[in-house]
Amino acid sequence: MVSVRNLIRRLLRRSATSPEPAVPPPSGPFPLRPAQIRERCFNVRWHGLDPAEIRTFLHRVADELATAQAAVAAVQEENVRIKDALRAWQSAQSARYRYR
Repeated sequence: MVSVRNLIRRLLRRSATSPEPAVPPPSGPFPLRPAQIRERCFNVRWHGLDPAEIRTFLHRVADELATAQAAVAAVQEENVRIKDALRAWQSAQSARYRYR
């Protein structure tokens, strides 16, 4: 059984030696979604690669991508909240010192 580490090494070696990328880039301006990773199928032609292990690895990558995307969304929402609070504070300070 091939470990995930060895699978990654093989894929990296293949992508470094072949003119085509191992995984084609997503088409269009939209980021890669976890479901796209989970649904991705490969023609396993290498001797010794376990399709179940590849599938498990892809699910793990998809889960980590979903977690990262959720964290980015949370940070962006927090950023908007902080900017709005700062604008409100600046307006309050401006009005406070304007009428003195």
